[in-house]
Amino acid sequence: MGDSIAVCGLDCSECEGKENCEGCGVLGKNCMIAACCKSKGQERCEDFFKTGGTCSLKEKLLLEIRDLGIEDMEEVTTLYALKGSFVNLEYLLPGGQKIRFWEEDKIYLGNQVGKKGSARCYGLTADENYLLVCEYGENGSDPEIVVFRRRK
Repeated sequence: MGDSIAVCGLDCSECEGKENCEGCGVLGKNCMIAACCKSKGQERCEDFFKTGGTCSLKEKLLLEIRDLGIEDMEEVTTLYALKGSFVNLEYLLPGGQKIRFWEEDKIYLGNQVGKKGSARCYGLTADENYLLVCEYGENGSDPEIVVFRRRK
């Protein structure tokens, strides 16, 4: 990968997946953050990553997450750019079928927060069209779908 700073402003030299990453290449092709910024005529997505900055994409998604009303989920205060290969857990459906929802090489928005009164966590992942909230144990073990829905 040539440039160590991504279109979105992230320092790619810090990413543990940098050796297998093709980078931003085509603006917005695999990154919902870069696509949003580019649609507004921005070359970089500083507002997304600034502390205290405002980003309409991030704010809208945070509201959608809060509106879910999951009572034992710790408050979600920020979202991060996450590569699909990092968040693409495999879920076992009631009929025994195993399924993954995300593309391995796409960048999503998400976070991990604690489940109150439990050692388990909630994982939140979203793209332009869908929002997934799952619950899992240590290192993503035993993941369960809590909410999977089309975004507003």
